[in-house]
Amino acid sequence: MGDAPRYFSHHFIANLVDRVLAGRYLPEYHQAKGNNDFFACCRSPEIASTLTLQPIDRYEGLIDAAIIFSDILVIPQAMGMTVEMLDKKGPHFPNPLQSPTDGQYEQLMDRKVDVAQELDYVYQAITMTRHKLKGRVPLYGFCGAPWTLLCYMVEGGGSKLFVQVKTWIYKYPSQSKKLLQKIAELCVEYLALQVKAGAQIVQVFDSWAAELSPASFKEFALPYLRHISEHLPPRLKELRLESVPMVVFAKGAWYALDDLCGSGYQVVGLDWLQDPDEAVRIANGRVVLQGNADPGVLYGDKEAITAVVQELVRGFAGGKQGWIANLGHGRLP
Repeated sequence: MGDAPRYFSHHFIANLVDRVLAGRYLPEYHQAKGNNDFFACCRSPEIASTLTLQPIDRYEGLIDAAIIFSDILVIPQAMGMTVEMLDKKGPHFPNPLQSPTDGQYEQLMDRKVDVAQELDYVYQAITMTRHKLKGRVPLYGFCGAPWTLLCYMVEGGGSKLFVQVKTWIYKYPSQSKKLLQKIAELCVEYLALQVKAGAQIVQVFDSWAAELSPASFKEFALPYLRHISEHLPPRLKELRLESVPMVVFAKGAWYALDDLCGSGYQVVGLDWLQDPDEAVRIANGRVVLQGNADPGVLYGDKEAITAVVQELVRGFAGGKQGWIANLGHGRLP
């Protein structure tokens, strides 16, 4: 994996790749989903596979990769926490972590989690999808980054102020790091088994990275992102599997781009707040860059979208090498 750009040489994608769960905005999504709730769809290999393929089938030849229909919060579920997806609200933990002495923290730390068994439905969906794709496009697997998963597990869902998780990392730093380490280890095994099931590239989503200061990012996020990138390749080797490209996307962590480019991933995703020229300068050929159109441009007309894409091509050194064109975050409603 030494020369990352060779994996994506001349891989300019004129049509922005749909991000996780983009198919939710297709009419056929609701037909396939039926009366099942969100996580029921994730747990059904047949439904998850169908939903993964919908954007690929609808826009045949225009989308360059598929990403398995799932959610980053299946890891906390596998650890024993209850997670619900509330309509018009998003993910909800009825019983989030309160403190290291709340009883639940000790249970989480003591519990031996078998991600092979607990998340088998994800692997089944990946294998099924690979067969259905028949080589049309590569298939992404993914997981949530330890920091982002900790945020959800402590906050109980999305947050504006992140008071609870900030209390944890500043009041209980040692216990926070122990939990982050456990999550990182589970992520390694989870991603390895996704590759075994058929994923051809994997991405780690650190959706709440922007909530950390540069110093705190180095302490509570970056070490665990590095743990994943350092331990996944040898774990794949143990399973007699070839290594796959690894992507890291730390939303809002523009200040950490240099560190991320040296964190062991072959691809670094950028959100729309990062200047492409500056990103290319910082990356200096070490990694492939992925991004970074403002998702809001899709509310515009063809002329506006074309202008944004042309500016991206210019900013990413002509778009001929070392760049995957994409949105800078997920699709908006």
